[in-house]
Amino acid sequence: MARIVTIERHILETQRQHPEATGAFTALLYDMALAAKIIARETTRAGLAGVLGAAENHNVYGEQQQKLDVFADQMIFKMNDHTGRLCAMASEEHEDIIPIPPHFDSGKYVLLYDPLDGSSNIDVNVSIGTIFSIHRKVSTGQRGTLQDLLQPGRKLVAAGYVVYGSSTMMVYSTGEGVHGFTLDPGVGEFLLSHENIRVPATAKYYSANQGNEKFWTPGIRRYVKWLQGIEGEGRQPLGHRYIGSLVSDFHRNLLRGGVFLYPGDLQKPDEPYGKMRLMFEAQALAFLAEHAGGYASDGIGPMLDIQPHSLHQRVPLFIGNRDLVEKAEDYIRRYDQEWVAAYLPIRSRQPVMTEEQAG
Repeated sequence: MARIVTIERHILETQRQHPEATGAFTALLYDMALAAKIIARETTRAGLAGVLGAAENHNVYGEQQQKLDVFADQMIFKMNDHTGRLCAMASEEHEDIIPIPPHFDSGKYVLLYDPLDGSSNIDVNVSIGTIFSIHRKVSTGQRGTLQDLLQPGRKLVAAGYVVYGSSTMMVYSTGEGVHGFTLDPGVGEFLLSHENIRVPATAKYYSANQGNEKFWTPGIRRYVKWLQGIEGEGRQPLGHRYIGSLVSDFHRNLLRGGVFLYPGDLQKPDEPYGKMRLMFEAQALAFLAEHAGGYASDGIGPMLDIQPHSLHQRVPLFIGNRDLVEKAEDYIRRYDQEWVAAYLPIRSRQPVMTEEQAG
């Protein structure tokens, strides 16, 4: 009989291998797993529970929130606000830092999360997900500040995501491999199903919103033709698969090999940075990609090296097999100098914080 490993057991065994890891950190990961179970329960009975459809509010990006968005956001906050493990949180659904309530203890970590990625797909029963990442506290005060949140991805101590689909799967890394756990609804536990995930050497797919092609820069158009086998002699074309839920597209390419791209463009010259959220989407998935042998870039350089300048900073995203992502960088260098000139000043901005925000 195969060895059965629950996510709790896996986290604890990993902690024993690293004496410097604290119990608070491992408990934080398990809290995220518990939050995922509760969110999964609601996603599978969303129609019956009356949570399908749009809520009355809009998030910081002007997007209409779905009812399940709000539920997931509140669930993750309530799971973590009182534990004494975090000094602050930030969510895609909130404009500012989320402080830990003053009557609860403050901890040594910060949590960033996208509570429900791909929520526009909720009403049509397409896979959606949760993305999260964890940084250590770096400010000197007792409570967390913006300085603790605006750290480059290289400094992450953990990141992960959950896919809510035909099964619920949680994938996470603490920098020592990438591991996947599938929820067994019969026993209510995440069980190790994908140990030490590695991006396959041979890619199968590319994922891009082809409907935006008319806005793409010359380099991106040529790059996609290269992926399709049209440009470049003797290249086997990749299949095109695009779900429109970043977690789902990334998860498929992580297991099957491929590249996801959401490039910037010059449709709005003062907004050349694309759609992806650095702090709530790109940073966490870049961390996972690199620890699985892949690579993530904004088209200029490594995603994990970008110094964030704001919580809701947007970036282009190319993520998946290293050779495919590096090829995108090459096409951009050769053919998209105008776009690079517009994007680089935004990429290199430094965070502007008050003394209180910086701690």
